Amino acid sequence: MKRTELKPKWVDLVSNYTDKKAIVASLWKDIVDHYSNTNRYYHNLDHIQNMLSQAEDFKSHIEDYDVLVFAIWYHDIIYKSTKKDNEVKSALFAKKALKSLNFNEKRIENIENLIISTKKHQIILDENDDNAYLLDFDSSILGSDWKTYQNYTQQIRKEYKIYPEFMYKPGRKKVLQHFLERETLYFTEVYQDKFETQARENIIKELKLL
Repeated sequence: MKRTELKPKWVDLVSNYTDKKAIVASLWKDIVDHYSNTNRYYHNLDHIQNMLSQAEDFKSHIEDYDVLVFAIWYHDIIYKSTKKDNEVKSALFAKKALKSLNFNEKRIENIENLIISTKKHQIILDENDDNAYLLDFDSSILGSDWKTYQNYTQQIRKEYKIYPEFMYKPGRKKVLQHFLERETLYFTEVYQDKFETQARENIIKELKLL
């Protein structure tokens, strides 16, 4: 999926829930404005694009595709490296935005929970595998080739540039160690098979370099 395809994807999705073009355009502007912030080096529209592409690949496995896709669009809309409530604020932002659409309350609540689940990368909604897929799409970068992974770590460091090394490194190590201590990094069998080994190798390698 090319960056130029993002807006049509958004319009197609939102147009299912409103016929008011002004609302579609306004919500799209919110998306672009937030994800295009100059302090975003990784958590930007490229990240959203990557996750949407994965969602399309696994569409037949997903129970409520639109809910999952809305969660992808909004899960990092609020992102400040100095804050610890980004996911909660992103969920509230999504709730407010989706109130302007003809959207079921229960489904909006599911979107909120999916977004909040990305904070600790733990499943909140377990009645189907949608939450598992969302988290695996979000973590897929960890299992990429080393060059891609290294570029990702550099982008994350730029997002935390406000912090000096003596503050950044211990925090980063704690996050990485937390991932390693999990029984599995990925929740779906297909992602475990594809990315688990490489992800652990990448994380161990990064830890040694910190």
